[in-house]
Amino acid sequence: MSEIKTIVLPIGREQPDVENGSIFFVGTATVILRYAGFTILTDPNFLHQGDHVHLGYGIRATRTTNPAIEIEELPPIDLLVLSHMHEDHFDRVAEEKLDKRIPIVSTQHAIAKLNKKGFNSTYALETWEKITFTKGEEKLCISAMPGTHGPAFLSAALPPVMGSMLEFQTPAGKTRFRLYITGDTLITEQLKEIPKRYSDIDLGLLHLGGTMVFGVLLTMDAKQGVEAIQIIAPQTAIPIHYNDYTVFKSPLEDFMKAVSAAGLEERVKYLSHGDTYTFKVSAT
Repeated sequence: MSEIKTIVLPIGREQPDVENGSIFFVGTATVILRYAGFTILTDPNFLHQGDHVHLGYGIRATRTTNPAIEIEELPPIDLLVLSHMHEDHFDRVAEEKLDKRIPIVSTQHAIAKLNKKGFNSTYALETWEKITFTKGEEKLCISAMPGTHGPAFLSAALPPVMGSMLEFQTPAGKTRFRLYITGDTLITEQLKEIPKRYSDIDLGLLHLGGTMVFGVLLTMDAKQGVEAIQIIAPQTAIPIHYNDYTVFKSPLEDFMKAVSAAGLEERVKYLSHGDTYTFKVSAT
């Protein structure tokens, strides 16, 4: 695993809280993560119910929900983590209204698209590569995890996808808290490498929904979501990216039933749009 570089972020006025963190669920794959002085936005999607997104090759999807907040209500964001370049993950609202100087970590494909849109603080990662952000004495290492957004025969029609491993570290480099975001991936053999490299994952955000296009599964459905928990083994898992678009064919209720059948209820927390999950981190 190679490290690209270290990016120094401006220090805030408040003392970073390393004992408490939170995940605010905006909708789709969009969350606001706050921990250790960092505020991180994922996959910004602020379109409204009834709005359409274009997924390429003439395929459109309609949003069936509203975001919990408007993009103008976002707190100051330190950086953005993006799974891939699809309009339900980086929409025209984000393109128009986000600060073009916001640091963005994503795939080579997404970064090339973002650069053409005027975003100029971008960092592309290949699988297993990492980048470090510092904010005062606090460190955040982001590593690109493997992701596959569909079967091989559709690879030319789909953008490359990455999952993300976020490791919040002490000044000495010891990991305080580890968060895994699946990205829009299916279950593949590559995912089995993740727990071999990262044995202790505190929290996992699962992109579900069972996206179907022309009868082909493009994101994890209920069954694969449970399998992801069993493979990755996070202490806690939170499903996101569900029930938001017409192409999402596996509702959250199916996942809840599958979780119950697998005896994993104690490992999963459910958020509705606008809910906040708070977590505590043991002192190190």
